[in-house]
Amino acid sequence: MTMIHNLGFPRIGARRELKFALESYWKGESSRDELQAVGAQLRQRHWADQQGLDLVPVGDFSFYDQVLDMSFTLGNLPGRVQGFHGDALDNYFRVARGRSALFDPQHLLCCGGVAAGEMTKWFDTNYHYIVPEFTVGTQFKLDASRLLAQLAEAKAQGVRAKPVIVGPVTYLAIGKAKDDSDKLALLERLLPVYAELLDTLAAQGVEWVQIDEPILVTELDADWQHAFNVAYHQLKSAKVKLLLATYFGPLLDNGYLAANLPVAGLHVDAVSGRDDVLPLLNLLPAHKVLSLGVISGRNIWKTDLTAVLDWLEPLADRLGDRLWIAPSCSLLHVPVDLAQERKLDAEVKSWLAFALQKLDELRVLGRALSDGRDAIKAELAANAAALSARRASPRVNNPAVQAAVARIDAHLGRRESPYAARAAKQAAILKLPKYPTTTIGSFPQTAEIRHARSEFKAGRLDEAGYQAAMRAEIERSVREQEQLGLDVLVHGEAERNDMVEYFGEQLDGYAFSQFGWVQSYGSRCVKPPILFGDIRRPRAMTVEWITYAQSLTSKPMKGMLTGPVTILNWSFVRDDQPRSASCKQLALAIRDEVLDLEKAGVRVIQIDEAALREGLPLRRSQWQEYLDWAVECFRITANGVRDETQVHTHMCYSEFNDIIASIAAMDADVITIETSRSDMELLDAFENFQYPNEIGPGVYDIHSPNIPAREHIVQLMKKAAERVPAERLWVNPDCGLKTRQWSEVIPALARMVAAARELRAAA
Repeated sequence: MTMIHNLGFPRIGARRELKFALESYWKGESSRDELQAVGAQLRQRHWADQQGLDLVPVGDFSFYDQVLDMSFTLGNLPGRVQGFHGDALDNYFRVARGRSALFDPQHLLCCGGVAAGEMTKWFDTNYHYIVPEFTVGTQFKLDASRLLAQLAEAKAQGVRAKPVIVGPVTYLAIGKAKDDSDKLALLERLLPVYAELLDTLAAQGVEWVQIDEPILVTELDADWQHAFNVAYHQLKSAKVKLLLATYFGPLLDNGYLAANLPVAGLHVDAVSGRDDVLPLLNLLPAHKVLSLGVISGRNIWKTDLTAVLDWLEPLADRLGDRLWIAPSCSLLHVPVDLAQERKLDAEVKSWLAFALQKLDELRVLGRALSDGRDAIKAELAANAAALSARRASPRVNNPAVQAAVARIDAHLGRRESPYAARAAKQAAILKLPKYPTTTIGSFPQTAEIRHARSEFKAGRLDEAGYQAAMRAEIERSVREQEQLGLDVLVHGEAERNDMVEYFGEQLDGYAFSQFGWVQSYGSRCVKPPILFGDIRRPRAMTVEWITYAQSLTSKPMKGMLTGPVTILNWSFVRDDQPRSASCKQLALAIRDEVLDLEKAGVRVIQIDEAALREGLPLRRSQWQEYLDWAVECFRITANGVRDETQVHTHMCYSEFNDIIASIAAMDADVITIETSRSDMELLDAFENFQYPNEIGPGVYDIHSPNIPAREHIVQLMKKAAERVPAERLWVNPDCGLKTRQWSEVIPALARMVAAARELRAAA
């Protein structure tokens, strides 16, 4: 019989229970025991939700991040968190967010804030992980307590558990050396700890361990390929069976390597890498299990079950019980349960599947393979009807939008003049000082803002009352910025629930869930809008709010927009046309908004492309095709304005050094970019590349509650000025401030402004 299993389940809870428990604990409003109890309840519920699977993942639950969990399991803690009061969980949160919940002013010197671990995107997803840190002296020591505790809970619940861990080669590959050491040189020290972990799990009666090695879908040089052989030949004596899991893409030239590693089973992503499968059949040894990820763990569209069965059934005949099926990757990247969506457009809802529904699809496929298609005749008919209705729906295709995309030409993406000419005109109008200060766009989403939005959506607050509440919050943001002395202001985005959802709600071709939350990092959850059809902007979306904010001040006010590539990458995107086609539709819609802002007298317009790098294919050989259309879409959006209008863009929490030429090709007048957690590492790119325009390297890490020191900001900006001329540098946080408290934001920005003034005085 074909085995069915899962690679991972969303940990946040169907109603974001984990988010609220974490934030309550961090604020000191609940106890450690209460936080642990919520975690236990969620694990118990999620294992129950996966009943009927032959193997269920254990260890995929985390209080912050599974990579950080692995660092603690391996005893790889940064030296800066040593010697603190508290226990492992306190140190865990210190690494994750710069501070534990046990913050006591009396213990400021020994237990206060530390530099949080660097955070970046998990491959090409919007999930952020805490980057492992290595030095030449890094040592590893096993601490399996977290995993063993969860395993004991699962066994007590009768779960047939499959522990999940990050594999050793991927762990080294996604980490960062903090000195000149060679990460691969640490493999020899790391492998004995992995072997000890596997033997520890075997002693608990574990049969299978899922060991995730997603870097196998990237381009690997000979040294990293050799590392795989070294690692798994050393681990092959473990007393458990290893299921080596790859996902997020095809194996391609790594297929032979993956097939011949000495493990008991191999999982491949058969959604994005189906072409791998037939060659693998000829490469896999006759004893090895082949697990196929046949249900997408990345999108929310229903699977074409009939088409999958047409492809799977011959494989099942050939492989017999060596065939396993699963989602393509962990379901961490999709919402929990479609059934609780009571307000979602009914037609669109009929086309969707969230995590629980994907597991239902998996069970249906499993029954078909074991009992024949007649056993699931009704399920197949319902599935086919939903897919047919989606294809035929007139709401999906808009001929006018398609015609507008067909008319796109190079003229739409060109500014009137090159940067130098534009910069002179903009400087004459804006009259900004050296090292101008600004923020990225959002200010704290206070309880009052959230209450007003909730009351408005529930119909208990009318339109006029809601508008008045948001205007009051905008005025507060403007006055605070004026008091602080910032040079270019923002309106604070009080009216925006999310930087993508807000725009999607005003565009034709989008639908919205009520509970479709997905974890981005830690307690931060996002609710991606559902891009199901052709995109059109029926009316202006931001002009009224921005012009109101500008009327409150004589200082320049930025118009704040989310760019087309980010809206695309942070949505659940239709899968019936190329992503580039949807992106061009978005570019035309946001371009109309840019032009309307300019007509309204807005002289600075920021178009955020936080997710530009996130969309890169995992293989460098495929980058340029993506970058060509992504940069084209940004330029279509931004470049219809006059020279005098200053265009900003913003990017955060990714590595940008290797695409700096494409970022320059976007031709934004000013780019603000994250550099605070990575200690200005981005600026290394400018040693060999002359970035032509203005840049604001983020100097305030907004993902930590720590308040940056003025001296630290000055030091970072001086480091930046060694590579970028001071006259082209801005001073700003590294991201928006919506998740912070005013009590944190005001002193942090005050120090940022003070640092800018010190820099000007020294210039």
